[in-house]
Parts: sequence; structure tokens; C-alpha cells
Amino acid sequence: MSQKIRTRYAPSPTGRMHVGNLRTALYAYLIAKHEQGDFLLRIEDTDQERFVEGATEIIYRTMQEAGLAHDEGPDIGGPVGPYVQSERVQAGLYMQYAKELIDKGEAYYCFCTPERLAGLKQTVGEGEEAHEISIYDKHCLSLSREEVEANLAAGKPYVIRQNNPAEGTTTFHDVLYGNITVDNAELDDMILIKSDGYPTYNFANVVDDHLMGITHVVRGNEYISSSPKYNRLYDAFGWEVPQYVHCPLITNMEHKKLSKRDGDTSFEDLATHGYLPETIVNFVALLGWSPEDNEEIKSLEELTAAFDYHKISKSPAAFDYEKLKWMNGEYYKKMDPAQFYARIARPVLEASIHRKLDLVQISAMVQTRVSLPEEIPALVDFFDAVPDYETALYANKKMKTDAASSLTVLKELRPILAQLPESSYDNDTLYATLQRYITEKEVKNGYVLWPIRIAVSGKAMTPCGATEIMALLGREETLTRVDAAISKLEE
Repeated sequence: MSQKIRTRYAPSPTGRMHVGNLRTALYAYLIAKHEQGDFLLRIEDTDQERFVEGATEIIYRTMQEAGLAHDEGPDIGGPVGPYVQSERVQAGLYMQYAKELIDKGEAYYCFCTPERLAGLKQTVGEGEEAHEISIYDKHCLSLSREEVEANLAAGKPYVIRQNNPAEGTTTFHDVLYGNITVDNAELDDMILIKSDGYPTYNFANVVDDHLMGITHVVRGNEYISSSPKYNRLYDAFGWEVPQYVHCPLITNMEHKKLSKRDGDTSFEDLATHGYLPETIVNFVALLGWSPEDNEEIKSLEELTAAFDYHKISKSPAAFDYEKLKWMNGEYYKKMDPAQFYARIARPVLEASIHRKLDLVQISAMVQTRVSLPEEIPALVDFFDAVPDYETALYANKKMKTDAASSLTVLKELRPILAQLPESSYDNDTLYATLQRYITEKEVKNGYVLWPIRIAVSGKAMTPCGATEIMALLGREETLTRVDAAISKLEE
């Protein structure tokens, strides 16, 4: 296609944005922006039964937080609006095109009752795979013009169905899958206009995509089976068919379709747990596509520059939470410390530490050690109070320490630490003080630093060294903890 690329994201306001929906939006955005094209937002609210109050606002907010700015849409307007399908229904748009198809013999009125339609259902498959399908038998296609007009005049409920051939084949082209041919016998006469006057998702999609000049349609590969019906509509109207980009299925690590039971699967859920929008967008971009340089950490701008939709994989993409956590940790490391404190660490630290300590400094200590906010409390809880621990913790083969040697070190260090005034309880002074003791005793650093760290933290692993902990705690609390450790070892 030589014309300007135009893509769209057309969500239904039925709840939060699942990662599959986000990937569709992201890929549509990247395809357009990689070629300096237009990215549109269209709200498809024709399924009134599934409409969720407030869901439209969630769509706007999620798109904004993800950085997917649209060029045209309900909130900013554009030359091919309105961009909300219910508003287009009120203008009679879809009914107009449905009646055009009726005039061409490509669609027809169907007055069948729910009871009759229920009788057409049949069960296919066996066991857990068994499910009901309903293939319409074209019963109302044989109605005469006079019968149709009489039914309409009588106010009889109806739908408008697409008139698909029962013989032959239909072929359509997908950018990733190539030419796909299906038997027309498999094409049900899908409903175009429902009994409430609203268009179905499939029909409204085709009409709107054409009128809005969409050149590339991005969607999940579960819609591949519907594409022949779309193409027959395009052909019936004499419209140019857009390029289809059907994205692979997103699965869990057991290679089953990802669902809410697998954990957080919406943008909002992930963001609530501390995953950065930048992380989520970066991770979702890799669910079915890989950059040629194999560099996985990329900003939205870098993704836009590198994205080639022809390289999207056809294989299912596994949603790996461990990889997502790793990626989030990498983004945490890259953050400005003040930003990390404000956006991530502050509320957790304020809830975890009740002493008056320098939380900004503690935030800087944990920033490179965590992937999610929920990991922070376990790293810093000792600042509030020393957890109960066994004296066996003082035994360390690498440091060549045990309970007895640790007791000796702590008892000798205690008066030295007590001599230092509060103003000298900074990291440099404390470290120099311990180094003098180490030099005097002719021992290795770990022989002294290990027991003092256990004494003031009660932990083998801490986000900082012994002297940094002591500096944060201050003179009084440090001495109190050393005294408690000495008593514990003496017992």
C-alpha cells in the first residue's frame, strides 16, 4: 500500500485492559508510528449487555499511562468521527450499509424466533471438548419481498444476516500466515444487525475500518476464522481490503491460554503491584516479537524505531512472570533515586519502618536489590527491630567466625563504639574505627564486620554493610543492639 498507514485500537468498554488487548493496542501503535502513520482510538460499545460503567475511562487512563497517544479519537476528535460506535448507530450509519447489502442480495432479513434458533443447535466433540454450535439454515433467505415487508410492517422482531455462499471457497491474506483458504460451507450467515438495531462487532468493524481509512488491522489470531466473512463484506461493498496482522496467542507457562486464574493479567492489576508502565509496555512488546539486536530492554521510542510487524511470530507467546519481574528490576535500577523513592519505596518504607530514620537513604540501598515493592519489607524490617535469630548465625566458615569469637569481638568493640559521640556516627567514621580495630587485632575484615552486622540487624543478608546500618540507627540504638547481642551470646 502506498497510502499513509492508519491503524486503530478499537476496545469494547467491558472492564480492565487485559495484556492481550494491550498488545493489540501497542502493536497497532508501533506499526503506525514506525512509518509516521496515524493511530486511532475507537470505542466499540455496541454490545450493550457487556458494557461496564467506567470502563471507557479505564481505557483512556491505561493508554495514557502506557504512552500510547492516539492521533484521533473520541476525546480529541478527528476528520472521520464520531469515534464511538453507539454515536454512529444513532446516525443510522450501520443500518444504511446493511440495507445496501440487502439490495445487493448479500444480506437478508431474518425473523426466526429464539425457539426455532435453539432447535438448530448441535453438539460437536466429545468429553471436555464437547460444545454447542449453531449454523443457520438460511430459512429466511427464501422469504419473498412481500413477506418481508409484511413482517416489518407488523413490527415483527428481526436481525439482518450476511448471505454467505454454501459452496466453493474463500481465500484471504494475512501478513504473518500468508494465504488462508476456507470452505464456504464453514461460513455461517453471521448477524450484521441485531434485534436491538445495534450492529454486531464484526459488521461494525468492517464498516468503520473502511470509513476511517484503516490500512492495517491488528488483532489476535482467534479472529482468523472470522476473516473470510470480513473479506466477503469488503468484496460485497467493493471496498479495498486492509492488511491483516493476526497476533499469536498469549499463554501461561503451561502453554494454556492465559486467564485471570494465572494471576494479574490486566495493565491496572500489574501497575497496582508495582510494575512500571514502562516495564509492562516493554514486556508486552516481546510477547510475540523480538528485536533484531536481541536487546530486550527498550523504551517506547526505541521499540517504535525497531518494530517490524513482518517479524511477529506465529507461535504462541508465554507470559513469564519471572521475566517480567526481572525486567521490572532492571527498570528500577535505571530510575532516578528520587523518583524511585517517590513512586515506589516511600509508602512501603513508611509502613515498614516506624523509627525516625533517613528513608531516602534506605530507599537508595534497596533500589538495585528489588524487582517489586512487596520485596522491600523483608529487606528493611530489621531497621525497626532486630528479628529473633539463633546464635548459630554468627558461625561463618568463610569469615572464620563462631559464637565465641563473635562474643569477644563485640565485647571489645562495645566500649570503643560507646566512646564515639552521636555526631561521629556516620559511615566513614564508623568504618575507620572498625578498621583500626581490625588492624590492631591483625584479623580479616569479615572476622569483625560479620558479627557486628549480625548484632545490629539479626540477619545474614542486608541491603547495606554494618557501618551503614549503624550510621542510620544512630549511637543509642546501635549500642542497645550490641548489648542485646552480647547478652544473647553469653546465654
